[in-house]
Amino acid sequence: MAAESLAIEAPAKVPVPSVAIGGYKRHIVDVLLAWPVPLALLGIWYLASHFEWIPPQVLPTPEAVGHTLADLHASGELWDNLRISALRVAGGFAIGLAAGLTLGTAMGLSPRFKDYVYPTFKAFSQVPVLGWLPLLMLLVGIDEALKIILIAKAALVPIAINTYKGIGNVPTSYLEVARVLRLSRWHTLSRVIFPAAAAPVWNGIRYGLTHAWLALVVVELLASSEGLGYMIVYGRQLFQLDMVIAAVIVVGIIGFTLDQLLARAERLVLRWRKPGF
Repeated sequence: MAAESLAIEAPAKVPVPSVAIGGYKRHIVDVLLAWPVPLALLGIWYLASHFEWIPPQVLPTPEAVGHTLADLHASGELWDNLRISALRVAGGFAIGLAAGLTLGTAMGLSPRFKDYVYPTFKAFSQVPVLGWLPLLMLLVGIDEALKIILIAKAALVPIAINTYKGIGNVPTSYLEVARVLRLSRWHTLSRVIFPAAAAPVWNGIRYGLTHAWLALVVVELLASSEGLGYMIVYGRQLFQLDMVIAAVIVVGIIGFTLDQLLARAERLVLRWRKPGF
């Protein structure tokens, strides 16, 4: 009886899409290109402080700032102020987000409402956060309400504008298809208008959070006794520039991290979109 040879076939390799490989390579290149400038600035800072091109009282060394950050961390002062700032941003941004989405949606869906409201809103948005500070200090004082209102205003403007423009720029062909299919108004909103406007709305949310964070620091610089902005003012008053730079670094890192988290969330929430949509 002839023995039968059994051939075991190796499992076929699943091809990796070239688009995914190209996207991964572009991501690596982008990450590498982002490092030279901050490293160069750090090197200039190190040289300028160690060779005393700038007096050490004005520009402390990176080592001194690092020690200050470690001390603030160990004492808990950094985390206490960070917690207070985070709560202020969360409260103000939540109010600005709700108001901005509501206002932007109303202007985008109702041309008549837009005609009534948009000119006033546009004038309102042109006044910077600092422009409202003296008036609001007289109306609500310098307690938490002042900070929440100004942070909410900073977040509201980009969210409302991007929501309004996102809804207004939905292609008319989409709406015509919805009419041909005889979709109800709710189905037209939920399945056509809102998905088509999702990308610009999300961009508005990202800008709104960035503006809210910037407004927080400005408000705490001028009218606060707690928070990261207050740490900057306190360090300047005591002429402790290492504390000032340490607080500035923390503010920058947190702002950058928040933006990156929203960018990652965007890729997850809007992953159904085709590239270039």
